[in-house]
Amino acid sequence: QVQLVESGGGLVQAGGSLRLSCAASGRTNMGWFRQAPGKEREFVASIIWSGTATAYRDSVKGRFTISRDNGKNTVYLQMNSLKPEDTAVYYCAGGSWGTSLDAYDYWGQGTQVTVSS
Repeated sequence: QVQLVESGGGLVQAGGSLRLSCAASGRTNMGWFRQAPGKEREFVASIIWSGTATAYRDSVKGRFTISRDNGKNTVYLQMNSLKPEDTAVYYCAGGSWGTSLDAYDYWGQGTQVTVSS
């Protein structure tokens, strides 16, 4: 069982930046998902354990960067040029490599990101 703890959410104006962190209790491939009110949870970005491969949803490419520090068992999501449509609860996930919810076995509690226009 891997436990995940997110941090770093908050309120930011459009065009601003935030960095989310996810501390894991064990070794696992990691992903970020988000869920806006009334919408399904969707894939945002993922990174394999070695850090040598990443994937992003199209709408965040060029704005978000996923990275990891294996010495700290922590994954980061740097979010730049934020837009109001990025507003959601962001969840960290651990498990197999992939872009679907089914690929992940472990989930954090979520952190709110709100982007004001």
